[in-house]
Amino acid sequence: MSGQLASLSGVRAGREQAASAQAVRRRRRLGPGKPIRFGAVIGPVLLLAIWSIGSAVGWLDPRVLSAPWTVVTTTRDLIADGRLQSNLLTSAQRAFAGLGIGVVLGVGLALVAGLSRWGEAILDGPIQIKRAIPSLALLPLLILWLGIGESMKITTITLGVFVPIYLHTHNGLRSIDSRYVELAQTVGLSRGEFIRRVVLPGALPGFLLGLRFAVTAAWLSLVVVEQINSTSGIGYMMELARTYGQTDIIIVGLVLYGALGLLSDGVVRLIQRKALSWRRTLAD
Repeated sequence: MSGQLASLSGVRAGREQAASAQAVRRRRRLGPGKPIRFGAVIGPVLLLAIWSIGSAVGWLDPRVLSAPWTVVTTTRDLIADGRLQSNLLTSAQRAFAGLGIGVVLGVGLALVAGLSRWGEAILDGPIQIKRAIPSLALLPLLILWLGIGESMKITTITLGVFVPIYLHTHNGLRSIDSRYVELAQTVGLSRGEFIRRVVLPGALPGFLLGLRFAVTAAWLSLVVVEQINSTSGIGYMMELARTYGQTDIIIVGLVLYGALGLLSDGVVRLIQRKALSWRRTLAD
């Protein structure tokens, strides 16, 4: 009898292993497949290759779009005379100042609206209205109120940043399973402990998603505000180059903006992957 039971157990275990292997194969077949090593750079490299080929065979007029090697030479010259470093530092300071203020503002408003019905009633409507109004459409008013100095530029970036932070963090708060709230009440957590142990971890996925949109919004806003009566920054350098018809310098600025945006998004995605390593998704 014991031998028959052992045999049945072995058969059952074999069937379970076969079913598990089949499930894994099905998941791989239906999902996007295994991650591609250095897959994030394939698209930019392909774009660079098309650009280089088009310039080499004469499809692209250098007066309209400078060749990649011309852009490299111009970049080297700008670095040699110190203009690129100086303008890049100014642009980075503006972007990170607006991003920092916008993140703090968006998270704070999301917590107030997410944890209080009165807070949501007061804040959510105006923020949804702001969401429907592009930040750049407010530039005429901001210039009238704040002038054309640094405060106007940082305020414009902040307005572009805090909305996605608020929206996604607020959605993350509202998506927290109510069973966790009941458990927190059962074990007697204080308001502060509830926020620290339940609310913030629960809202983290939404916040990180909003941060990706916010980083992109910061650079997009920076592109515009730096071309409005600025005396420094990458946008100022591009606007000055437009005045003198220097296409190569304009392309250097565009490539720099794109590289900064891609790098910033990559950093946030890396943080997202590390912070949310417990989740199993199609990207795994």
